[in-house]
Amino acid sequence: MSSKPNNYHVKIAETEEELLGARRLRYRVFVEEMGASARPEEHALRQEWDEFDPYFDHLILLSREDGIEDPLDRVVGVYRLMRDDAAREGIGFYGAGEYDLSPILTSGRKALELGRSCVALAHRGGLGMHLLWNGLAGYVLDRNIEILFGVASFHGTDPAPIAEALAYLHHTRLAPPELRVRALEGHYLDMNLLPAAEVDATRASQQIPPLIRSYLRLGGFVGDGAFVDHDFNTIDVCVVMDTVRMTESHRRFYERNRSVAR
Repeated sequence: MSSKPNNYHVKIAETEEELLGARRLRYRVFVEEMGASARPEEHALRQEWDEFDPYFDHLILLSREDGIEDPLDRVVGVYRLMRDDAAREGIGFYGAGEYDLSPILTSGRKALELGRSCVALAHRGGLGMHLLWNGLAGYVLDRNIEILFGVASFHGTDPAPIAEALAYLHHTRLAPPELRVRALEGHYLDMNLLPAAEVDATRASQQIPPLIRSYLRLGGFVGDGAFVDHDFNTIDVCVVMDTVRMTESHRRFYERNRSVAR
């Protein structure tokens, strides 16, 4: 399959067709691939959505390839983005259902919640995710966002197979106190599952999903504790990125990749 940049277009969803395409892709990835639970109406329409969707901006990756008969299938990548002003004026942040976000909410800094990131199977491992990141970079810079955060997932709800990865995140990537959100009681999973001396960084990194590794490479941290989400069949960590704390190389990445079309 060809994966030239001009085969894609990155933009904020504006039409009902684009939003429905984003929901269809989310259903394919989260429900069909990952085993998330869904309501009967979501199964009937083969779309995944929730009550937060109207308050998010939906960054989408559109395929321009020939041979796509259903226009909804042109949406091959999705990121949903909620600004702090939209959260305050609307339903609040999605992540507040999993984490105590007080450190971010009381910081007085512009924040953006990231979520529901996915790319269609046939478009992974190429330019797709890179182009979505380009679009995200432009969105962040144009709006002077200072803090990016969002829950990101390990597949499955059993912590045993990923104990080393969770311990590695706890020992090496815990957010600074002023940004250290905490998983809500009742779903809280202590990530300190192994002593630091027993954690092999290379082996642990191999257990960490690519999206979370990407956040870490950009200088991201994780909150205190993981959240076991049985509905989505995942163990979630809350990743927090402070643009002020980013190294110069990370800032150059964002400044170099700010080409989102609106």
